[in-house]
Amino acid sequence: MPGLIGKKVGMTRIFTEEGIQVPVTVIEAGPCPVVDVRSEEQDGYQAVQLGFGAQTAKRATRAEIGHAVKAGLEDAPRLMR
Repeated sequence: MPGLIGKKVGMTRIFTEEGIQVPVTVIEAGPCPVVDVRSEEQDGYQAVQLGFGAQTAKRATRAEIGHAVKAGLEDAPRLMR
């Protein structure tokens, strides 16, 4: 399943060779580290937990900080659910 995970930055426009303007969305596609891998043997289902960006330690829960430390990340990312 191909896809792109990102954060919407804003809107802008581009022009075709004929001079027609086309509205486009600007997306910041940052690194999405794999924070946790769930397996059927241990958790009963298969899943991958992805992170995006970084959040301050003040906003991260202890569980999110623990996931980040276990994954070897410096900052706790926002988790994709």
